Amino acid sequence: MGSFTKWLGAGLGFTLGGPIGAAIGFAIGSVVDNFSEKDIILERKEYQRRMKSNRRVNTSSGDFEISLLVLSSIVIKADGRIDQRELDYVRNQFVSLYGRERANSAFKLFKGIVKKDVSTRQVCIQIREHMSHASRLQLIHFLFGIAKADGHVTSKEIETIKRISGYLYINQRDFESIKAMFYDIKENAYKILEIEKSATDSEVKKAFRRMAKKYHPDKIQDLGEEHKKGAKEKFLNIQKAYETIKSERGMS
Repeated sequence: MGSFTKWLGAGLGFTLGGPIGAAIGFAIGSVVDNFSEKDIILERKEYQRRMKSNRRVNTSSGDFEISLLVLSSIVIKADGRIDQRELDYVRNQFVSLYGRERANSAFKLFKGIVKKDVSTRQVCIQIREHMSHASRLQLIHFLFGIAKADGHVTSKEIETIKRISGYLYINQRDFESIKAMFYDIKENAYKILEIEKSATDSEVKKAFRRMAKKYHPDKIQDLGEEHKKGAKEKFLNIQKAYETIKSERGMS
């Protein structure tokens, strides 16, 4: 229990309250032995104390982590079944991001969260009130990765991620851009850069500069180095899309 409680107490902030906090409480009661509702109430009180003294507590790496777990559970259940390949993707991504020990604690909690029905809208409202736009874009990128883990993205999964995007105030162009990154980049290069094929060379260059700025890993540096790794993947997809268009057009 020690490593789990240490992870929970050290890494979380806004996610200890609201609908996400309720999901955490349910999950802990479902899967963690010797961990009571009293324990999470104490953690929540500690966060509220920090809020009063600080007024504003920035989103922590742990808050991002828990937000990922809750939204991942929604996407995984979107097609009416829980696919082992999707569960494995979540676990592997968490090991890659956080290391095995921290990922084990997160996945232990995830196995409880996935059993609970949560309000997508309420969860997303809580996230968007505390998380930057760049961090919310990173959440959507991760969710598409989960949906693709079983080899293809179903229409129900796309519909669910699109609904999540809307609640997170991610606009349609950003949603389509991230979605396009999970298909053939050569076929979707223009969508990734959020431009039409009729765009001039000058407009292509301008779009690349704008997208590179939007998706630069430094945008989420507050979340820690582990999340910058994930952000680099999006950034590389932007670069690949630009190089594809440059090659196709013979641009210098």
